[in-house]
Amino acid sequence: MAEPPREELAPGAVLLRRAALPVAAELLQCIDEVVLQAPFRHMHTPGGHRMSVAMTNCGACGWITDASGYRYSEVDPETGEPWPSLPAAFLTVATSAASTAGFAGFQPDACLVNCYVPGARMTLHQDRNEADFEQPIVSISLGLLADFQFGGLLRSDPVRRVRLGHGDVVVWGGPARLRFHGVLPLKDGKHAATGCVRYNLTLRTAR
Repeated sequence: MAEPPREELAPGAVLLRRAALPVAAELLQCIDEVVLQAPFRHMHTPGGHRMSVAMTNCGACGWITDASGYRYSEVDPETGEPWPSLPAAFLTVATSAASTAGFAGFQPDACLVNCYVPGARMTLHQDRNEADFEQPIVSISLGLLADFQFGGLLRSDPVRRVRLGHGDVVVWGGPARLRFHGVLPLKDGKHAATGCVRYNLTLRTAR
C-alpha cells in the first residue's frame, strides 16, 4: 500500500510526501548555483566539535556556528560577502508547503543547505536562533533516504523515527515549533539524482 501523501507527526507538524518532487531537478540546479558562490564547509560547534554535515546558506542571512556561538550572519564569514540570494524555486516550495500545513503567509529569509554523505548525522537539537518562533520551519529532502528523528519539547522526550525520501517536505510550527529533531547517520546508497549524497534545505524566518 502506498504511503499517504500527508501525515501528521504531531500537532503543528506535517510530513508532505513527495511535495517537492515535481521541481526536484530545479532545486538541485539551484543548490549547485548557491554552492558556486558559497561553497559547502564543515562548521565547528562552540565546543570545537567539527560537524559531520557540510553546510552553506542562502538568503538575507545565514546560520553559522563557531567558537563565538550559534547565530545568524548577513555575510559569509569565509568570504566576507553577502550570502547568495534565496532562489525563487526554494521560496515557492517552502511557502506552498507551509500553507498546506496550515501556516499561510510564511516568508522565509534564510535557507540552510545541508549536504550529508554516508555516516553524516545531525544530533537532536532545537531551532531556536530565530527571532520569531511564530513562523514555522520548512525542511525539504533531496537524494538518499534519511531517518529523521522528531522528538518533543525536552531532549529526553520519546523520539519518533520518520523515513524521508527524495522530494519529501516536513513542516513544523505552532506547538511543534521548538520540538527536538535530528537525523540518524546516513546509510550508504546511490540516488539517480544526487549520487551518494542527501541534500536538505531548511527554510526559516530568521530576522
